Amino acid sequence: MSVTAMAPSPRPSIGRLFVTISLPLSAGAALNQLNRAVTAVIAPVLADAFSLTASDLGLMGAVLFAAYALAQLPVGAALDRYGPRRVQASLMLVIASGALVFAASDGLAQLLVGRALLGIGISAALMAQLKATRQWFPAGKVATVAGWTVALSSLGGIVATVPAEWAAAHLGWRGVFIAVAAIALLAAAWIWLQVPDVPWQGVSSGGLSAEAATLARILRHPAFVRLVPCVIFLSALNFTWQGLWLGPWLRDVAGLDGPGRAEVLLFYALGFTAGSFFSGIVQARLVAAGAHPMALMVACTLGTIALSLAFALGLGLPLWLGWSLWPFLASVGPVGYTLVSARFPASETGRVSTAINAVMLAVVFAEQQGIGVILDLWPRTEAGGWDPRGYAVALALSALLQAGGLAWLLLRREERAP
Repeated sequence: MSVTAMAPSPRPSIGRLFVTISLPLSAGAALNQLNRAVTAVIAPVLADAFSLTASDLGLMGAVLFAAYALAQLPVGAALDRYGPRRVQASLMLVIASGALVFAASDGLAQLLVGRALLGIGISAALMAQLKATRQWFPAGKVATVAGWTVALSSLGGIVATVPAEWAAAHLGWRGVFIAVAAIALLAAAWIWLQVPDVPWQGVSSGGLSAEAATLARILRHPAFVRLVPCVIFLSALNFTWQGLWLGPWLRDVAGLDGPGRAEVLLFYALGFTAGSFFSGIVQARLVAAGAHPMALMVACTLGTIALSLAFALGLGLPLWLGWSLWPFLASVGPVGYTLVSARFPASETGRVSTAINAVMLAVVFAEQQGIGVILDLWPRTEAGGWDPRGYAVALALSALLQAGGLAWLLLRREERAP
């Protein structure tokens, strides 16, 4: 009696993997973009409804990122141990809870609680995508697929512009967040039912002391120390300005009303979507042509520094052009995440990415709150907004931070990992 050996199952195609894994996780990550960006649309409305100062608005924006940052390290460990499916589906339920608390708020305290819950809920979005991409896709496709998934996720930022302005006008800002809660529940079901669990070979193990030792090793790794400042200051641009202060800037400096602000924010979101889609493709082709892996990051950082200074100095760039080119360039941030995580074993990529994100979000917290403090240094204008000089100082400081991260990258030598 002969026994015929069973042939191994063929590896799923890139297209099938993308539909099965990337699409559902991108739906969850789109809620990250939506919840970060929608504040820029409704911030002026909330300021009027609850008599909030610029510092209050800054705190409301920053508390989401504080919760987001604090959740990064446990989320990274959870992603490496339980996989994107289980972690992301669970956090969608936290998003739904936070959105409902925010919608029911009657003062700043409840707004802060709702934002904190939303920050925890969105904390795994990008990292789950990057973890799944590194886990399931061939190494040569990781940068390209990562760019595609971030581009899909940025559709949430598009929804947070003109559609959110329309919804707020017809449903009220509370109705917008009730809709967010419903979408989060649907996303949780989609992720849970469709995304597969990670193969056991890619799952970490170990107790609390082992996790702490791994994290400490990641944070002091020479590649992490050298590359991360440039990566995080570029990524922080989108979180800080699209997430809160661009809406007030468009009102106080550009003089736009609600629909006008939403239109410029739409151009911003479209620029980010286009940049995210092409960044991975351009990165792969540059590296294949022999360019340094950080060349694209350096070029885009120089471009965003120039744009920051142009806005600070009031050089008269067309709003739609300047505020779409800015996120187009800044969208390469996730490429930097993949460059850093590529220096580590696959079983640690969740913790590497969330460690980067935690540092970046701490910067965003300081920037969003700091901009509010800067704006309050000048008296409110007759129209009730904030003085354009405060925005100019904030933009100049953003450029200075980026220049510092770039200088650190170029001047610091990367020693061998211990």
